[in-house]
Amino acid sequence: MSPQSILFVCLGNICRSPVAEGVFRQALTQRISAEKARLWTIDSAGTSDYHAGEAPDPRSQDSALRHGIDISQQQSRPFERIDFEKFDHIMVMDSSNHVNVSRLTDVPSHKQKIHLMLDASFPGENRPVPDPYYGGEHGFENVYQLLAEASEKWLDQWT
Repeated sequence: MSPQSILFVCLGNICRSPVAEGVFRQALTQRISAEKARLWTIDSAGTSDYHAGEAPDPRSQDSALRHGIDISQQQSRPFERIDFEKFDHIMVMDSSNHVNVSRLTDVPSHKQKIHLMLDASFPGENRPVPDPYYGGEHGFENVYQLLAEASEKWLDQWT
């Protein structure tokens, strides 16, 4: 399959979506050659601009780093309408993110790009990636594990 462009979206772009970006990038480079992986576009964004320009939450960074993924250089940014044109797939973390992104377009082909991240792991269940922001360390590890499994399953479809 040809290279894809994927955008991961959560509320603030400091917990779930930066980890999803890092996890997916790692899974991709383990599956295909580094040369082919560089042709893919992988990014993350938030439905809000609360944390624009900030690095991911330190707990997300720590969780990812325990699995060999450095997300410390990522910077939060808000989702923009132009993202519908730039990306093939818009992977949202929960139904609230889905609603917020969907409200930004009336174009059917744009709406078809929006998917719940865990749909690959739990088809038809509309399961969210839980927001670990107010929880403990276990919540961040749980998010990592859910994202790692879903990333592999999406890659099964796209590679």
